[in-house]
This record gives sequence, structure tokens and C-alpha cells, in this order.
Amino acid sequence: MAIGWERVCLRRILLRVPGSRGSAGTGLRAQYDAVVIGAGHNGLTAAAYLQKSGVNTAVLERRHVIGGAAVTEELVPGFKFSRASYVLSLLRPRVYQELELKKHGLRVHIRNPSSFTPMLEDGVGGNPPRSLLMGSDMEETQKQIAQFSLKDARAYAAYDALTSRIAAAIQPLLDTVPVDIPSLTSNSLRQRLRSLHTVKPLVQAGLKLGKDIPQFYELLTAPISRILNRWFESEPLKATLATDGVIGAMISPEAAGSGYVLLHHVMGELEGIKGAWAYVEGGMGSLSNSIAHAATAYGASIFTEKPVHSILVDQSGTAQGVVLQDGTEIRSKVVLSNATPHVTFLELTPQKSMPKEFIKEVSSIDYTSPVTKINVAVDQLPGFLAVPRGEGIDPAHYLAGTIHLNCEDTAYITEAYNDACQGLPSTRPMIELCIPSVLDPTIAPPACHVISIFTQYTPYRLRGGKEWDEEQRNLYADRVFDCIEQYAPGFKSSVIGCDILTPPDLEKVFGLTGGNIFHGAMSLDQLYLTRPSALYSGYRSPVKGLYLCGSGAHPGGGVMGSAGRNAARVVVSDLRGSRWAR
Repeated sequence: MAIGWERVCLRRILLRVPGSRGSAGTGLRAQYDAVVIGAGHNGLTAAAYLQKSGVNTAVLERRHVIGGAAVTEELVPGFKFSRASYVLSLLRPRVYQELELKKHGLRVHIRNPSSFTPMLEDGVGGNPPRSLLMGSDMEETQKQIAQFSLKDARAYAAYDALTSRIAAAIQPLLDTVPVDIPSLTSNSLRQRLRSLHTVKPLVQAGLKLGKDIPQFYELLTAPISRILNRWFESEPLKATLATDGVIGAMISPEAAGSGYVLLHHVMGELEGIKGAWAYVEGGMGSLSNSIAHAATAYGASIFTEKPVHSILVDQSGTAQGVVLQDGTEIRSKVVLSNATPHVTFLELTPQKSMPKEFIKEVSSIDYTSPVTKINVAVDQLPGFLAVPRGEGIDPAHYLAGTIHLNCEDTAYITEAYNDACQGLPSTRPMIELCIPSVLDPTIAPPACHVISIFTQYTPYRLRGGKEWDEEQRNLYADRVFDCIEQYAPGFKSSVIGCDILTPPDLEKVFGLTGGNIFHGAMSLDQLYLTRPSALYSGYRSPVKGLYLCGSGAHPGGGVMGSAGRNAARVVVSDLRGSRWAR
């Protein structure tokens, strides 16, 4: 019999993940070519590319475990949780290949089908409630959609083809530095000529979009609800697709710009399969470990439990290294920060070393988060009413992908958003539930399972300015569990233990300002040329030798590695003298 979940929910766990700490060297030295603040996946990626280019690099991590939000932690004995990020798709193929991550231990389990949306309804004629199962097999997906609308089943192939074409056209922008507007408009002809290479990828993307430019513009600017309403008529399909337009974002399907968030989430590729999503064997921390192994194989040093207190900046406005919390000074030619722009520039960097205009821009970044992540250990697989029984089909076939709950209608998502705008945790939250142990048995004891529950919408502060406390966390978790129980009776009794991370918890544990999983909202005013600032979107900062290499820089959030790779390339170029920071 499972223990009542409310007696074993844990908010802060201090267990260590074996093999995730340490360094390639014998100890922390006083001088390096480069120091990276934070061992999140982007920081580790930057370190690997820097060291591969001959830049002697050290990574300093605040926590006892590397990975940042891409981490595995044993929250309940025997259960290994991807505590924050939990699925993989957006990792850039170049990072995968150039760092030889397979060689360094990365193993993935491709999910197919990738999406399961059960209905809350009575079965007819002895049949179970309907559900929508979607995957890479277009014909099978169309058969599923046809349960709700034959018209939608026919339209889906064209919709999928359009979003795939647009994604393919703009994907190369993820691997490049944004257009260098300050240099392009400089009075210096030499600077203008040197900046032309940053324009080329944007021009190529435009040419590749071709006749799809109007549709791309609409995706960038329109509410995802308007786009989906024009394509489809069935609510289960529209609501399922809409989740990718709002996931991790404090917006509703009715909000302008939610179309880009959807596009951002369909740009993935794994093992050469476009649009594939997967679970990392051993949890997301295994991905971070594989990048760390690549970095240390090149000679980089990685240290845990080394929190940075401040960035050293000399009188000329040049970064000289960092000061640790214990007062230790580590000198370096350059400093790269994997922390959020807020932490990097408003907490770690001396304010007098930066222009007031830049400080004002960074201070205005939107970090609003709607996310509460709940990690659960269970002693049996949930029994969803909508999963057909007795047909010789393994229930795991339905449960291997993302399970969308409270997603029968886009109106439910909008209602959940409106609750949070009033300072209330959603009464009927949008739930994305994943059971990675269905495909990866290494993360749970026999017959048991690990469940990641990604929920929206929860405000950072509750109505009246009230802070989240244990009672409020447990009340919300109980609400989420009650929702799951409606779809899968018996779920609550199967819970062995859980970990609840509200927006303030995500901020405290992982350093995610505001609890925002993207290091800042992925709204159009905070992307590409304006991420994190209109004047400094190319990884450099007003402080010479200080660079941003995390998701707060282009191309934004998601486990991509792009920001780390791009930032490292800019740093190497600067160190080689082709150009120093502005």
C-alpha cells in the first residue's frame, strides 16, 4: 500500500547524484583563460567548445550537482527524477555531433506516439472514453483525429507540412549570432563590413521561407487560437496543439505571439528524425553529464559547490575574473555567465561598470512564470480510463509520450490562465504528464514508475501578495492529483512520494529568475535582436570580457545548447584578436 503522498512530499532534497561532481584537474586554480558561471547545459557546452579551441576553462557551479535545470536527482530512494526539464528534442544536431555526445554516454529513447490526450466522457457501447493519440505516423494520426472530425483529419497533413517547412527555414538562425545592428549602423566602414556575415543567415532564412513568409509572420504575431481555429474545428485537436503555444509561458491561447512559442517547440530533431522527442536514459542529468564528459575530455575543469559572489571588473570596465562566496578570487581573461540576465547583470556585476540605459533594459525583462513542476514516485502505472483494454495493445504504447490532461477544449486552458491572472492557482490546471520509466527502466525500481507533471497556471505570488508555503503547495498538488484521478482512478493511492516546485521554488533551487524556465519570456520583444537587450544580443555585454551564454541570450529557452555554442565561438573570435568586445 502506498504511503499518503502528503506525508512524504519533499521540496528541497540534498541527495547527490553519483558521478556528477568534480573536475578534470586536481583542484581549483587561481588563474584560467575563461571562467564559466554555472554548470547548466549551456555553460557546460560553452566550456566544451572553449576548451576544444584551446581556451583553458573552469566551470563553477553553485549547487552540489551539475546540469542546472537539466539535472537528475534521486528525490525518493531508488527513483531518479528529471527534476526540472524532462524531455529532449531541441538539442542542436551540431552540438550532438561536434561534441560526440554518444561517445560520452548520451542515450535517448525516442517517443512514438508522442502525444496522448484522453477525454473525460462516458464510453459508448462498452467502449472506453475517446482519446487522441498523435505520433510520427501521419496515417495513424489522421485516423485518430477522424474520431473528432474528418475535415480536421484531412487538414492536419497540410498544417504539419507548413509548420515543418517554416521550422526548417528558420532553424539555422538558432546556430548563428543575431544580426549585429550596432556594428552594421556604425560610422566605421570596417565594422560594417565585418558585421555583414551576421546578416547572411537572416537573408537565407527569408529566401527559404519564400511563399510561406505571410504564414510565418502570422505565426509570429497572431494568437495561436486564431491560427488553429482557421485550420481545425475539433477542440481536442486544437487544445492539444495549443499546449505547445503556451507551455512555460504566462500567456493564453488568445495571446498575440503564442504562435511563435508553438513554432519554437516543433523545431527539434533527434537521431536524424525531424520533430522527434525523447527521454534521456538515466534522466536529463545524463545529457548534462555527457556534455561535461566532453568538456573534461578536452581538458576543462568543472567544480561544484563553488557559488560565485561577484564578477571582478577593473577600472577600465574589463572583466578580470570572479570572487567566490568564500572570498576566493579566480582570475581569467574572460567570464561567461550561464545565469539569467537578471542574476548576471543586476546581482553579480558591479553596477557602476555598466551604462544606466543597459541596466534599465535588463531590469525590464519579463520573467513571469506560470509553471509548477511536480515530480512523483508511484508503485504502479496509472490506469487511464481512455486506454483500451483487452485488445492486445500494451498500455505503455499510449503512455510513452506526453499525456495532456484538462485539454479537451482550448477554453479550459484560457480559464486556467485567467485564474492565475487573479493570483489564484488554476482550479483546473493544464497538465502535461510524462512517465519516462515506461521507456527507461533504469530510473525506477521494478514495477514502479517516475512521473513528471508539468502544470500551468500558478502565479509567482498568490492573491494579496501571499507567499507560497507548504500548505499552499500541498493544496495545489492535491488539486492536480484530483484532476489526474478523474482520468486514471487509483492514481492517488499509488503515490509513494513527490517533490513540488512552484515558481519561487524553481527560482531558489535552480536560479531561474521568477521561476521562468526560459531565462525570460519568449515573447517577440524578448527574442533574437532584443535578447537580452537591443544593444547586446550577440552574447557580449557592456563589460569587456563578460559574456552571456545561457538561455537568456539568443535563441532562448529549451535544452538546445545553442547559446553555449554560439557564445563560445564569439569568445574564441574575440580572444584571437579578430574583434574585442565593444
